[in-house]
Amino acid sequence: MDKKLKERNLSIQTKFIHDGSLRSPNNETSEAIYLTSGYVYSSAEEAEARFNGEIDGYIYSRYSNPNLSMLQTKLCEMEGAQAARLTASGMAAVFWSLFTNVQAGDHIVAADAIFGSCLSILKDILPNYGIEVTIVRATNIEAWKQAIKKNTKVFFFETPTNPMLEILDIETISNIAKENEIKVIIDNVFATPLRQRPLELGADIVIYSATKHIDGQGRCLGGVILGEAEFIENKLHDYLKHTGPALSPFNAWVMMKGLETLSVRTDRQIENANLIAEYLKTLSGVSQVIYPGHNDHPQFEITQKQMIGGGPLVTFKINGGKEAAFNFLNKLEIVKISNNLGDAKSLITHPSTTTHRSLTSDEKAVLGITDNTLRLSVGLEEVSDIIDDLNFAISVVK
Repeated sequence: MDKKLKERNLSIQTKFIHDGSLRSPNNETSEAIYLTSGYVYSSAEEAEARFNGEIDGYIYSRYSNPNLSMLQTKLCEMEGAQAARLTASGMAAVFWSLFTNVQAGDHIVAADAIFGSCLSILKDILPNYGIEVTIVRATNIEAWKQAIKKNTKVFFFETPTNPMLEILDIETISNIAKENEIKVIIDNVFATPLRQRPLELGADIVIYSATKHIDGQGRCLGGVILGEAEFIENKLHDYLKHTGPALSPFNAWVMMKGLETLSVRTDRQIENANLIAEYLKTLSGVSQVIYPGHNDHPQFEITQKQMIGGGPLVTFKINGGKEAAFNFLNKLEIVKISNNLGDAKSLITHPSTTTHRSLTSDEKAVLGITDNTLRLSVGLEEVSDIIDDLNFAISVVK
């Protein structure tokens, strides 16, 4: 960013657009794409000095790249974090944020209401490395306290939760963690980066699937891990450098362009989601609507305390079972069936048979995931068109 601009008290949205840009000698308006795997050195001595860390400079794009550096700077401004590193996908960010904070013999406490692949990491992968995991009822504060052991190193959860949009009290859970010298890792993807700031509420590490709202148009995979420089630069960086879950320079460039419109996109999506949730409540074919921004949500007070707006997702249940849900989905024309979210297009999924299909019937029942549960990621279409599409599909089914 220009030195004069750095001295001004700019909003986050303005910083997204201007901060961190590295322009080539051509002084391009839109940042260049540095699509290169390696870099050349003016001398053997310079190569040695870079590898020794004696001088700054890029070595290999598995380590870093100008596009990744620019995106990391912008994301740190967004989150209020000291440092960040990027990964090839959101799930890579989940795995490495967990794995780099534990070792054999350690213990993780995690919420039950998380994405299916996250549960697979916790229940099926980490135990193979001697890491103990306890899964607790997400919104039960006492359960978090009671699960703590002498070897507990990490609390892990997401809020709002996928797909039932439960809200966890970040500050309360973080205070419990700090009293016991436990790190808090939060997946903040559903709230979107501008609408909830976990680090300010006591979290230690925040992760995102940049595939979602940061990209915003369903183009590229990517993940983000943000936190203190001591952890990010002195520990996480080496793990990522040597194991290679690197984000491509092109994907990083796409994510940078996505950040420039993140605020205006999510403003519209949240506004649409609020109106759609209100409308769904009027339909006789809908049995339940879950939206954190409405005062009938069980954790509405917590939402008001830690989020701005109710988020861009709505979960609802229609009358009937799986067959009714499938018939409804198949009648939609504007809203597309997809397990992704955060797109400019409105997307809808049936969690029981897709994102959370690996859960047992009892586990689904505890979370409230039923055969008639649907998760809607609200897009940028004219809201009246989305409502008409939902209305047509429900009228045909009922």
